[in-house]
Amino acid sequence: MKLISICPSNTELIAYLGLTSSLIGVDNFSDWPLEINELPRLGPDLEIDMDKVENLQPDLVLASLSVPGMERNIKELEKRKIPYVIVPNPQTLQEVGDCLLFVGSATKTYDKAKQLSEKFTQILTNYDSLSQQAVAKKTLYWEWWAKPIFTPGAENWLTEVSRLAGGRNIFADKAKASVQTDWEDVRLRNPDVICVVWVGVQKNKVNRKVILKRPGWEQMNAIKHNQLYILEEPLYCRPSPRLLNGLAKIAHLLHPDIYPIYHEEDDLLMDS
Repeated sequence: MKLISICPSNTELIAYLGLTSSLIGVDNFSDWPLEINELPRLGPDLEIDMDKVENLQPDLVLASLSVPGMERNIKELEKRKIPYVIVPNPQTLQEVGDCLLFVGSATKTYDKAKQLSEKFTQILTNYDSLSQQAVAKKTLYWEWWAKPIFTPGAENWLTEVSRLAGGRNIFADKAKASVQTDWEDVRLRNPDVICVVWVGVQKNKVNRKVILKRPGWEQMNAIKHNQLYILEEPLYCRPSPRLLNGLAKIAHLLHPDIYPIYHEEDDLLMDS
């Protein structure tokens, strides 16, 4: 089966199902696993080159609505009669696990997908149990865009990641998936921990000094106690099973006495 993925989270779902060798093309932002680096690139996710897609003659294109604006890619796939499926747009971690079942069904690897989905749920249950040992819940501020500031609200998997890691998202009181705020609001909420995961920006491109210069931020608990973390955006901002790795990393940073250490080469779902 010749597969094309036009967003990073779909590429990662395909990899977990052991189908990387079936990929014949991917979008420009897909960067995991490393084997895909040899594949034809089809453009950024919002500007997919449909002529290239059509010429590759895929058996199935995996599209998604997790990135706003992807609708035009789907219209073009329909217009050209290229076979495709739309992977669901998950809001919770369990829904991310359910995406494995969807892709497994679409690619005839349902048995493997079911096995992985069960492992996924088991890992969430384990972290839920560990989180109950964290008596002092640390407050977290997640920043996934800087100007203007955007941060996840209640209806977002990062609020769930915060809870499972023994913490609490300081913007969990906002009943939205994404909240626009400002520096002063964050300062007044005074988080214990700041987690910077700018969407589409590599960790080494984020300048810590610029964040530290924001007015009044030196007064916050997170800054005073050196709890500003620049984290790997792909482990937190994509609806992929790699979110489990992000959970493992932040959980150990928050409560090293409760949660196991996370090594960069670890993969909770593949290794468990």
